[in-house]
Amino acid sequence: MKTNSHNLSKDSKEPLEVWAGLECTVNRVGDDFFNQCDKSGHYRREGDLEHFARLNIKKIRYPCLWEVVCQKEEGKYNWSELDKKLLEFQRLGLQPIPGLLHHGSGPSFTSLMDPLFPEKFANYARDFAARFPWITSYIPIDEMLTTARFSCLYGHWYPHHQSDGSFARALVNQVKASVLAMKVIRLINPSALFIQVDDIGRAQSTERLQYQATFENHRRWLSFDLICGRVNQGHPLYAYLIEAEIHPEELSWFQENPYLPDMIGLNHYLLSNRFLDHRLELYAPEYHGGNSREAYADLGAVDLKTVPLIEPEEIFSEAWERYKIPLAITEVHGRGHREDQLRWFYQIWQSAKNLREQGVDIRAVTAWSLLGNFDWHKLCTVSENFYEPGVFDLRSLEEPLKPTALSRMISSLATDQDFTHPVLENPGWWKIDRPPNFLQINTRAAPLVITGGAGTLGQAFAKICERRGIHYVLLQRSELDVADITSVAEKLNHLRPWAIINTAGYANVDLAEINAAQCFRVNTEGSGILAEYCAD
Repeated sequence: MKTNSHNLSKDSKEPLEVWAGLECTVNRVGDDFFNQCDKSGHYRREGDLEHFARLNIKKIRYPCLWEVVCQKEEGKYNWSELDKKLLEFQRLGLQPIPGLLHHGSGPSFTSLMDPLFPEKFANYARDFAARFPWITSYIPIDEMLTTARFSCLYGHWYPHHQSDGSFARALVNQVKASVLAMKVIRLINPSALFIQVDDIGRAQSTERLQYQATFENHRRWLSFDLICGRVNQGHPLYAYLIEAEIHPEELSWFQENPYLPDMIGLNHYLLSNRFLDHRLELYAPEYHGGNSREAYADLGAVDLKTVPLIEPEEIFSEAWERYKIPLAITEVHGRGHREDQLRWFYQIWQSAKNLREQGVDIRAVTAWSLLGNFDWHKLCTVSENFYEPGVFDLRSLEEPLKPTALSRMISSLATDQDFTHPVLENPGWWKIDRPPNFLQINTRAAPLVITGGAGTLGQAFAKICERRGIHYVLLQRSELDVADITSVAEKLNHLRPWAIINTAGYANVDLAEINAAQCFRVNTEGSGILAEYCAD
């Protein structure tokens, strides 16, 4: 019985690495292929990789996708875009970690249900490795379990099946395809590293649905268990797979050909942890689902304030204890406003560092969605171009890729291994007022000062800060005269704000011409004094 025995020994004193990646899903709905990199313009735009290189990272999860290179006929490829991009990787000293299939079902001549899907995919992997033999790490297929669920259990993506049998077939086909792909890749590059990635979380439920939560907490490991040869007759889901018409000989094949990854990649999102509730009347119809026994709602546990929070460290620790294979956190992206994206990434980063100190072998944390993502609010089943920015924002009219606060965080962590920002001193929305800790806003943190507190605009900014968990101080004119240097210095030296939003101003338009001096004092001199204070 052979296993993948690549040596990944590493000095434990080496710093935690920062990787990055592009949201690059190419999923299919009916006959339409939805391509994230087309929507982001990455394939057409020059200079993206130079922007990425300035983040001080060296490894990037990069789409080298089967459906993009081979669209109509097996073995007929268009390498032109990949040739240019991967040559640029070499020039910039970046290391690609290619993904060959990302939530896809392959080109139009195959699908996840195709009995020959594994062999067809392996043929592409062989031809890709032969063309780019210098590449040293691979993620052949991203999130096999998630793809099988979305495509063949829930019916969101092609081939739009909704049965346990189709789910099991899609998963087994992908796992076998990954094994065959890595075997042919290593015929060309024997030292190529194999990273297997899947989304991982934990299910919670009402007492009545505990049986379903238990099932899902076994199923979440299934792609890893299959590839590691663990699915034997003693496995909790062995009988389930047999009932789903997976032949015993197919499961024996994985036991006889275990192919342990060199590294396990864990994708963990705020919505990865689920809550199952039989009380359908409490939830909108879009959350309703069920199994063959009963209907229930399936929601992100983070959206239910009464459900205790499961920390990422718990999830990562479970994976380490189960497999004892080096880990990487391969997708970190938070929904919501910029400060919460900072807080989520930093929480994952600190979780990884804490676990390393406890002896867990975590190698990297990955900033996902370099260019943001499109239409994931509806699981990429529609093309509405609903955009969430990431490390860069594509919406700027002044520059094609506008760095966000995340870019500064990523660059700092990649070099100095540390990053500070006042918003990190307050918890993200997912931690406020919920068990087990019931955290509140930290009013001892450096505040954001808002001047003009009596005005409509100042009040509006204060409400925004409250919603976004930003500690602020709202100052009225009686507390701060922005046009008085002494008043500004005394008040702000005491408060020590990290930023100032100036909404103070002479707002009576009708009287502005009559009281020109007073208007100039507040609107012009006051703004200048605040700006000089900030600059100092």
